[in-house]
Amino acid sequence: MTQPSPQPHPGTALVTGASSGIGAVYAERLARRGHDLVLVARQRDRLAAQARRITAQTGRSVDVIDADLADRAQLAVVEQRLRMDRRITLLVNNAGIGTHTALLDSDVERMTQLIALNVTALTRLTYAAVPGFVARGSGAVINIASIVSIAPELLNGVYGGSKAFVHAFSLSLQHELADKGVRVQAVLPGATATPFWDAGGLPLEHLPQEIVMRADDMVDAALVGFDRGETVTIPSLHAEQAWLAYDAARKALTGQLSSNTPAARYLAAH
Repeated sequence: MTQPSPQPHPGTALVTGASSGIGAVYAERLARRGHDLVLVARQRDRLAAQARRITAQTGRSVDVIDADLADRAQLAVVEQRLRMDRRITLLVNNAGIGTHTALLDSDVERMTQLIALNVTALTRLTYAAVPGFVARGSGAVINIASIVSIAPELLNGVYGGSKAFVHAFSLSLQHELADKGVRVQAVLPGATATPFWDAGGLPLEHLPQEIVMRADDMVDAALVGFDRGETVTIPSLHAEQAWLAYDAARKALTGQLSSNTPAARYLAAH
């Protein structure tokens, strides 16, 4: 009887913000898919416990890096791992912070830290990983954005702006890499049951429960979207045709957005 061919090893996934919430679920799910892991977060004790648990459950190798990605020196350690470790085939940019506080009521230093983590760290980690993926002709980046990337009025504007960057960055990157064997996916979660809400000052129990998705369900749905080859995945959006129409309308505008003359509605009356 012919034995089935063994499945190729999918490589190592590096997951940021991996000690809790969405990142922790990604770590567990990817290990069950056969990935070895590099888990990145600030809490070393929590990461180490998670690594032991995942290895015991799946047999996969799990390394941990305790790093505050808003700190440039600590971020550089993770960048170096991405550049040098040829086993890494998947980067999950999940680390981020947010707030629901109104824009003008927010501390600008806190908002600057938010940008450092949500935008700068994500960008630098992607730049560290992708050249190696391109050189090897394979690899993937999963960027965790948010529904506020297309609905910035819902929460704090700096947070929305940071996630709009992640969304736009992902679209542009996928456009550049589509013929190089490298995948990019932007995941746009809605309200998700994670420590994000308490950390941002709005306890989860204050949200309408009909809009809050379990982190396990969100990640499972996002991975289905990844397997389907989606560039943008919105797990909580049931009206897929509405998104397809929105995206088609956006793309239809592309050829009309730049002209050597002002539109008629902006011409001064004489």
